[in-house]
Amino acid sequence: MSAPAPAADPARARQKRRAWWLKQLHTWHWISAAVSLIGMVLFSVTGITLNHAADIPTTPVVVRSRAQMPAAALVSLQAAARRAADGSTGVAMPDQAAAWLAEAVQVRVAGQPVEWSDDEAYVSLPRPGGDAWINVDLATGKVERETTDRGLVSYLNDLHKGRHAGTAWSLFLDVFAVACLLFSLTGLWLLHLHSKGRRLTWPLVGFGLLVPVVVALLFIH
Repeated sequence: MSAPAPAADPARARQKRRAWWLKQLHTWHWISAAVSLIGMVLFSVTGITLNHAADIPTTPVVVRSRAQMPAAALVSLQAAARRAADGSTGVAMPDQAAAWLAEAVQVRVAGQPVEWSDDEAYVSLPRPGGDAWINVDLATGKVERETTDRGLVSYLNDLHKGRHAGTAWSLFLDVFAVACLLFSLTGLWLLHLHSKGRRLTWPLVGFGLLVPVVVALLFIH
């Protein structure tokens, strides 16, 4: 008659579970670190530049140019202006006029909101680190364009804030935020698993929480 199988050792089972969790956490921790590393460097640097924006000198570079819209494109623009004057909402720049502007003055206005008035069509084109606008006289077809470049630091600061950066950058910020959250949570769990052998773990975590709370309560009014 064979002997009964020995009962599973509870301590060994706990050790196996702990080893499995450690492996999973280390895996997700380094993956999230790799995904978010460059973004965290960028956002750390721009956090400093934003905090000291008034101390960083910038010299905006303004470029102005003029052009003459051809008759065919102007006719399509005038027709769109009449639709807007009749009460139509969201009247866009006509394709013919938009195509000519993209080729002649290197300004992409397709899909951009247009401000229509009795005598002009105006398009504002804000962008990270700068600004731009274009104005077309509806009677003469004269085009005025102005672009402003505030430099690399302003560009990076606007990317940090997601200012005028478009849908693709907004999606990147969401993915980056999730990666940072995963990196932080897996790091916190790893701290928990290793805390028994590292007595300073929770005092340091508590200190990291206490400092911003104290600064906010005592020095922000």
